[in-house]
Amino acid sequence: MMMLLSCIRRGFARRVGFLRTLSSHPEMKDFLDYLDSLKNYEKSGVPRGAGTDSDEGFDLARMRRLMDRFGNPQCNFKAVHIAGTKGKGSTAAFISNILRTEGYSVGCYTSPHILTIRERIILGRSGHPVPAKLLNDLFCRIKPDLDQAMKAENGCITHFEVFTTVAFLLFADENVDIAVIEVSYLFSYVIGRDYIVVPSLHQKNLELILTFRQGLAGLGGARDATNIISSSGLVASVITTVGEEHLAALGGSLETIAMAKAGIIKKGRPLVLGGPFVPHIERIIRDKAMVMDSPVVSACDTGNRCTVKSFSLLNGRPCQICDIAIQVGKDLKKMSCELLHVKLLMLGDHQLQNAATATCVALCLRNLGWSISNESIRSGLEHTHLLGRSQFLTSEEAGVLGLSGATILLDGAHTKESAKALMNTLRMAFPKARLVFVVAMASDKDHGGFAREILSGVHVETVLLTEVSIAGGVTRTTPVSSLRDSWIKASDELCMGIVHDGMTKYSELLNEHPAGSESNLGDGKSRKTILATESSLKGCLKTANTILTKRGDEKGVIVFTGSLHIAASVLASLDG
Repeated sequence: MMMLLSCIRRGFARRVGFLRTLSSHPEMKDFLDYLDSLKNYEKSGVPRGAGTDSDEGFDLARMRRLMDRFGNPQCNFKAVHIAGTKGKGSTAAFISNILRTEGYSVGCYTSPHILTIRERIILGRSGHPVPAKLLNDLFCRIKPDLDQAMKAENGCITHFEVFTTVAFLLFADENVDIAVIEVSYLFSYVIGRDYIVVPSLHQKNLELILTFRQGLAGLGGARDATNIISSSGLVASVITTVGEEHLAALGGSLETIAMAKAGIIKKGRPLVLGGPFVPHIERIIRDKAMVMDSPVVSACDTGNRCTVKSFSLLNGRPCQICDIAIQVGKDLKKMSCELLHVKLLMLGDHQLQNAATATCVALCLRNLGWSISNESIRSGLEHTHLLGRSQFLTSEEAGVLGLSGATILLDGAHTKESAKALMNTLRMAFPKARLVFVVAMASDKDHGGFAREILSGVHVETVLLTEVSIAGGVTRTTPVSSLRDSWIKASDELCMGIVHDGMTKYSELLNEHPAGSESNLGDGKSRKTILATESSLKGCLKTANTILTKRGDEKGVIVFTGSLHIAASVLASLDG
């Protein structure tokens, strides 16, 4: 027993040490200072001219000139290119792990990151973030050329364009066998209501607005800086989903977004669809693939069978036991893969869909001559996990946070769709557990839609609303007062009971009686969810601990969600 405890402590120490290493950047100061001096639309928001060929535009011609200056490193490796509203990062991680398991040297380029920008570049066979020294050494080598390029482009080269250049140079320098590349997350995460001003609805202005909106819809697809990959370098393109995030802000449509995402399809190269898609949206994408003579493989084809069978524990971590059976025989020569009892650490139907999409990509590669066994697909899927996505903390980490004995889940859900997926996962994995949510959100999200999905779930005992730094400290955080109003309104729309700090019962339920006791909360439609506000994450941890203490031995789950930034804040707390 002592030996086992010693092993656990060493494992926990290694994980804390890993987090500490991730979050420190002493060897990258020059590089990070340079990046901070550039236009960074993740922090400032997308400008009005982003969808045009202007100085503020996401201009592929500028990116091509930058690549020319550095010898077009993107031509020196094969690539899988991934676009989509949701699921890109998880799908990229699944694909990368499958390829690494088979023995390939893999480059992976994704965004955003949780603790360090190094997470965006995974290099080689280890699956670890790129070393800080390697990044800084490359920067020192290329800085004179970057300075010349910046001068030639009138200072218009952006943070993302420079970092994409660095990633592609590293992939070429390290001679990776293949790179898995995710388009920028700017379109899906950053654009907010404040960046579109409608002066009037005169026809001329309306036409300009529509042109602008359609241009913005091109972000994360056709105009993305990563879309300089040629058909000769592309192995397969992937479109995971086409969703409605930010449609209210953009005034665009699913159709324009679908057309933009389809911009990554290349002549004669296979396209893998994740989905599920609305039928007419899938038709738009398939029509573009037909024009490009690109064979299509869909993870949602009727011949495929992907099911979650049960939930279990794997090395102390919750996992879902799944069957993944893919049968492809329409657009490519017959391919099949049947994987039974796959143990996925990434929980939820949406993660099973991402795993099925990655499996389809692996089969496409195998069809093209890449050596990928079913065993490598299984192992790659089973060993995939990501910071802040369906991430369960260890018991030791819970103790560091002052939440000993709690089951703690970090999940970056921030849309009504992802909130629904999160609730479905919790319902399946913990059908009887009482749920405590700690929520912080960016200002450009659908707070009401998110709240309705969470409150619609069963056993939602307490919701703690708080604030964390969003997008590197830029003020895009939603004040707790605004979040509180959205959640109260959502509860009214659902005709459900909620107790908040404006009600006399609030103090009694939260502080004097065991939170969640049936005598206080009732059941069914009569139950009361406690809604509390805290100004800091530290305050949330203290309140959550109070709730756990009052609950006693009753099983409960604390879920930190609403943004990847709250997951990052929790993980940073482990570093003390």
